[in-house]
Amino acid sequence: MAGAALLAPTALPAVTVSQPRTEPVARRATPVSAAELLAEVRDCAPVSHGRYRKDRGSPATVPVCGTRDAVFWKADMDIDCDGRPGRHCNARTDPYFSAATAFAQSDGRPLSSEQLPFVVVPAPSAVWDYRAHGVRGGSVAAVVHRDRVRYGVVGDTGPADIIGEASYAMAEALGIDPDPHGGGTSSDVTYIVFRNSRVTPIEDHRAAVTAGERLARRFVDGG
Repeated sequence: MAGAALLAPTALPAVTVSQPRTEPVARRATPVSAAELLAEVRDCAPVSHGRYRKDRGSPATVPVCGTRDAVFWKADMDIDCDGRPGRHCNARTDPYFSAATAFAQSDGRPLSSEQLPFVVVPAPSAVWDYRAHGVRGGSVAAVVHRDRVRYGVVGDTGPADIIGEASYAMAEALGIDPDPHGGGTSSDVTYIVFRNSRVTPIEDHRAAVTAGERLARRFVDGG
């Protein structure tokens, strides 16, 4: 009996296998598409008291439109090469070159149009005063051309009767010829500026993109 007892199987202690903890995966917001933004600006409620020319001598056909969150216009794109001179933007490459921009960067120097993507708003006039609609230097802008969306800031002002202009860097980012002497495009550009937004310092392009993506998502989602 003792031998049999020794040969009897003994029960092994139960082994608990711990499962690895899985943390929830943060979902990245899908970038806002050109089609989504264009759908939001399909209709125009004018905020300007009249219309702008696309180029000197052309008829005035472009109103500035507005919603609760943004102002926008649909125009061409002329190239702003003003500001700090560089290899592409200087008095030799641009017959209308100016070494100044309406808004300066944090160290007091003019912006660099060939490095910083920015848009140009018309100088204040009886037609439209951008300042009365929550727009200022550093306001966040989305620019749409074909299927591309690029973000930047309001960086300069232009003639009081003409609209449709952006920096060398913005044109380049959109795949538009940035040459200040003969570049740009004659149509199919939509400019959207988000009211009461601002990037500080104005030259922080990464901050402009981050803010632009957030504001654009809120704009199309109706938030």
